[in-house]
Amino acid sequence: MAARKENIVMFPFMAQGHIIPFLALALELEKKGYIITFVNTPQNIKKIQPLIPPTSAICLHEIPFDSSAHGLYPNSETTESLPPLLMLRLIVTSPTLQPAFRELISGLVHHRQPPLCIISDMFFGWSAKVAHEFGAFHIIFNAGGGYGMAAFHSLWLNVPHMKEKSEEFSIPGFPKGHRIHIKQLPEHFNLAVPGDSWCSFSQQMFQDWLESDGILFNTIEDIDHVGLDYFREKIGCPVWPIGPILSSLGSKARAGEEAQSTLDHCMKWLDSKPENSVLYVAFGSQSAPSPSQTIELAMALEASGKFFIWVIKAPISSAMNTNDSDGEWCLPSGFEQRIHGRGLLLQCWAPQLEILSHKSIGAFLSHCGWNSVLEALSNGVPMLAWPMMAEQHFNAKMLEEEIGVCIGVAIGSSEVKSVDIVEKIEVVMGGTSKGKDVKKKVCEIRDMLGEAKKDNKKFKGASTKAMDDFLSLIT
Repeated sequence: MAARKENIVMFPFMAQGHIIPFLALALELEKKGYIITFVNTPQNIKKIQPLIPPTSAICLHEIPFDSSAHGLYPNSETTESLPPLLMLRLIVTSPTLQPAFRELISGLVHHRQPPLCIISDMFFGWSAKVAHEFGAFHIIFNAGGGYGMAAFHSLWLNVPHMKEKSEEFSIPGFPKGHRIHIKQLPEHFNLAVPGDSWCSFSQQMFQDWLESDGILFNTIEDIDHVGLDYFREKIGCPVWPIGPILSSLGSKARAGEEAQSTLDHCMKWLDSKPENSVLYVAFGSQSAPSPSQTIELAMALEASGKFFIWVIKAPISSAMNTNDSDGEWCLPSGFEQRIHGRGLLLQCWAPQLEILSHKSIGAFLSHCGWNSVLEALSNGVPMLAWPMMAEQHFNAKMLEEEIGVCIGVAIGSSEVKSVDIVEKIEVVMGGTSKGKDVKKKVCEIRDMLGEAKKDNKKFKGASTKAMDDFLSLIT
């Protein structure tokens, strides 16, 4: 499809897990012939600048944001440096960006670079009004999966756990048989009070979605039709699954100059290990187990006898509090010496996509953030789920109960014992019949994801066709 040189404005929320998929999508759209204007706050734009390939002409535009004016730490322009309660505050203050964003769009129109379409984050539903004011299409790009986000949408609007006496209940709007246990809800669902800032923001956000002309999801129809169909019915606009959209740009951005040396070190270490023998453990850029959970996890990794790579960060004392003040790793005494050669500890950062694509990786213990999920599935890596926040709990539920590529280990800040973690690791990596079934299923999903993105003269995959349908609408 020959695309005209028209301007698409892209505006992700200020979080690593949102910015990087947006940037990866921007690069895909640029290859199709569109001019891309990428908008974010000043500090994020500075971090994004080095990630733009030399061959790309993506235009970066800053939008001002004063974090101190909203009760946040000075110069806090991303969730990565914030504890969960302040992450929520950053989210609920996002509508204050509207006047500056409108001014930016007005400037593009004035300089004869009017946007054909504004692709905004799910948290920026208010930008639909700005887009339509200037005659542009408005599309939400949801970097999450359909099922997880649909469960989040349904449960937040209906709060059935506050009405039902049972600890397990149906998910409103989902097909019959889709039930959830109260333990599978993120902590802030139980802390929310009707009328508080987060509830009010969410209600308005969901209302704003109804103004959008369509929603893009970083997923595929074959594994996510329940969630996608939910949004087609509830929002009433086109929904296009265009995934998987993968990129290692984000991890490299956090590592800076150390990225290449860390990558080389990891690859050399993995090259020395047998195929499917290494457990990769990582909890994303914003979460970490509590100190007690960290100790139990360390004891489990040591007792399991498996090779492992563990991306370890200063633990969070509570899911709703700041990082441990002393910044220590809370590891058992002598742990690093005892696991020398069998375990590789990486502080804060790892080249995750490259690690997961290595033949030595046998399983991934993950928080089930959607970017991590796609990276694992695209490489046929079975998962062990330890969701921490937001829709991660629902992602984990889908992965384990709906498609069978995952085994649950723990939930959020709940108590966990090393012996139980060892047992789950053995199920996935110990040659059990259950582990073999999980491996077979995840390889089937890997092939589905590859087929969905195919684009050649003989065959177009479902996600490629969905992208074409989306571009046909806006052009």
